[in-house]
Amino acid sequence: MNDAELGGRVALVTGSAKGLGRGLALALADCGADVAIHYHSSAEAAAATAAEARERDVDATTVQGDVTDPESVDDLFAAVEADLGSVDVLVNNVGDFAPDHWAEIDLEEWNRVLATNLNGTMLCSKRALPAMREQSWGRIVNVGYASSDRAMVGATNFPYFVAKTGVLMFTRMLAADTQDDGVTVNAVSPYVVETSDEFPDEAPRGRWASVDDVANAALFFCRSDSDYVSGENVEIDGGWLPEEI
Repeated sequence: MNDAELGGRVALVTGSAKGLGRGLALALADCGADVAIHYHSSAEAAAATAAEARERDVDATTVQGDVTDPESVDDLFAAVEADLGSVDVLVNNVGDFAPDHWAEIDLEEWNRVLATNLNGTMLCSKRALPAMREQSWGRIVNVGYASSDRAMVGATNFPYFVAKTGVLMFTRMLAADTQDDGVTVNAVSPYVVETSDEFPDEAPRGRWASVDDVANAALFFCRSDSDYVSGENVEIDGGWLPEEI
């Protein structure tokens, strides 16, 4: 059963077939939102997540699309609108990495990481905003990365950190641009989530962030008690600070 906090709302979580995105979509379903499970290539996993969401007594659909392509973004939003209605809550969760040192990355790989993390956030937000503005209510939550706006001395994944820093700046600028529209734009930034494939050597507080840790922060930004909160970023990192800084 859901608690109906977001009953009647439609939520789209990009990259929600599995991992953190799956957890965020199910958390929104727990709050009563009808959810669109977006995937790029994991159709079977997306269908399973949608089926699990329906067990929360909400409607759920799956939508395929490439968030870096404007036409594909328009098509996936049109599919959500046809099945569930216009998007009230958008969680920009899709991300991509480039684990090699930046000097070994070619321009194509650099652009791929920036496009997935930053351009995808912009394109999906741009597509969602007209309907949100028309109804004077909307929630956009962007998934960043803890400390991505600090100096990451010696870090790998250069394009990822550059892109996520851009996501946080985009969050603040879009919040200012929508301050009179009934729309809030915020970000949640985990360090390492338990669904990750690779882990650093040490975990703050003896564990990694759980999906619930991230979802609870995201849900705060979606609920009515955050109506006056916009342009903010919550770092979900257990107090972590890289030793290099």
